[in-house]
Amino acid sequence: MRKQVAIQGIVGSYHEIAARNFFCGEEIDLIGCDTFRDVISVVRSRSPDIFGVMAIENTIAGSLLQNHELIRKSGLTVIGEYKLRISHCLAALSGTTVLGIREIGSHPIALMQCEDFLSQFHSVQIVEKEDTATSARQIAEQHLEHHAAICSREAARIYGLEILAEGIETDKQNFTRFLILAQSGFSGFSDAEKSKASIVFALPHTIGSLSQVLAVLSFYSMNLSKIQSFPMIGAAWEYLFYVDLTFSEYTRYKKALDAILPLTQYLQILGEYREFPAG
Repeated sequence: MRKQVAIQGIVGSYHEIAARNFFCGEEIDLIGCDTFRDVISVVRSRSPDIFGVMAIENTIAGSLLQNHELIRKSGLTVIGEYKLRISHCLAALSGTTVLGIREIGSHPIALMQCEDFLSQFHSVQIVEKEDTATSARQIAEQHLEHHAAICSREAARIYGLEILAEGIETDKQNFTRFLILAQSGFSGFSDAEKSKASIVFALPHTIGSLSQVLAVLSFYSMNLSKIQSFPMIGAAWEYLFYVDLTFSEYTRYKKALDAILPLTQYLQILGEYREFPAG
């Protein structure tokens, strides 16, 4: 059966590449969405056979805090992750030369990731766009001469653009981590296969509350691969803590959660899944 997968962006975007790589070997139908909020809405409102792919953090730009909150409030569950190596290229209409470029457009995060490369274009206008692949498609469809897009190699191929430069990102260890979302109750792995969990909790505003939780997690051999604080709306100077845990024994992980529960004011499991190594 073909899977439906909602992504933010269009064909040729990094979200599409991550989706196809995660569901490698399966036939999928992509549902392009304008915003991450739309991705959540699509997955919530359709059949249990639909999934969502959402970027959650980048090794350069850091966490997408708004996406953490969207997932927490969505009622959806995280069933997997995919870590995609992000390699940007500069693409334009066939026959365009680097010296002939007057405008370069892309998503603001992609532009930030290519700052060193872009520093050579002193008289070129750098324009923020909604998406990397959309920038490429716009150039192709509107036949925009003297315009270039920073996008994936796949987007340049799909929209028939010529690649003028490749590997233009400043950091060659540029990865984006995507989370795979499904309706609550869906599980992609058995308990024995799970090796990672994403949780969120709130703590009492008392001295040592966080250190107590961390000490318990350490006692149960939980590895914190990520911890991210987020202000609690309506509660000044209080925070939610988003934590990714990796573990080798699922039963020990569950005991760790049972042990920290009395120390928290609120605890939610966003998802339990298998850790995906960076490629």
